[in-house]
Amino acid sequence: MAFPVTDTLRRDLYPELEAYASGWMQTDSIHEIYYEESGNPHGVPVIVLHGGPGGAVNPGMRRYFDPAKYRIVMFDQRGCGLSRPNASLENNTTWDLVADIERLREMLGIDKWVVFGGSWGSTLSMTYAIKHPDRCLALILRGIFLLTQKELHWFYQDGASMIFPDAWERFLAPIPEAERGDLMAAYNKRLLGDDIEERNRCAVAWSTWEGETVSVQGPSGKPDKFADPEFAVAFARIENWYFTNGGFFDSENWILENIETIRHIPCWISQGRFDVVTPISGAWALHRAWPEAKLDIVGDAGHASSEPGIIDSLIKGTDWAAAHS
Repeated sequence: MAFPVTDTLRRDLYPELEAYASGWMQTDSIHEIYYEESGNPHGVPVIVLHGGPGGAVNPGMRRYFDPAKYRIVMFDQRGCGLSRPNASLENNTTWDLVADIERLREMLGIDKWVVFGGSWGSTLSMTYAIKHPDRCLALILRGIFLLTQKELHWFYQDGASMIFPDAWERFLAPIPEAERGDLMAAYNKRLLGDDIEERNRCAVAWSTWEGETVSVQGPSGKPDKFADPEFAVAFARIENWYFTNGGFFDSENWILENIETIRHIPCWISQGRFDVVTPISGAWALHRAWPEAKLDIVGDAGHASSEPGIIDSLIKGTDWAAAHS
């Protein structure tokens, strides 16, 4: 069975774009946050919140925005990318990141901005908006992740394993059979342990599992960075740290419990029908709680922001937000 063929021409990314400013922002702790700006300095401000946590930004993320219309602000969250120190878990929680976003907004002299985030970036976008609704012009979200135990169990214990059994074998490989009843805990022990060689091996396995499942292409569509130890160590340590701690939320359903706070904010949601990393059930639950938000289900896409249908949906979303801001 083939995916449905779209009868309309899909939008593509905007041209490559260089940053016109960059630097490091001091925080209230040991962390220094790398940030950059591109596009139109007088355009609609947008803050780009990357995934993971621990995923870092990259130049391709600038291309989801019309550079004539947007002032594009991106930063690497604590412990990853060019932010320093790398892979650090000290003072690294959701609430620290929310404070960093506000600190960056104030430092750049921005009153309100569009908030753009996918996967964990969608989690952080909604969390920031709930805490600072008066600073949000609009939200553009992809691959909704509510950070519930059900979602984590699906991806890291029992669920996605049935769709990608080949990749799952590679994810299981570093963990002794006796410890496979709680894989997040088994990986946590090794990612936070003192054995550097084992830490690196487990980080690459953890990261590769996600890389091999992000696209409807499966393992053949894995981005190269996921197997790179320099990327994987920060990515795996920070992801596992956040997920083991339930995202540092007061309750498992914190986002949906507080969604009333942001229902007045314009919102566009891009969701792949065949997303295995953050299944569509999360986007559907959000849609039910926030019917005013525009839910665009992409029928031939998984989780990756690089899939043609997701690119098309996100470009439509950013153009829509620019027109309404």
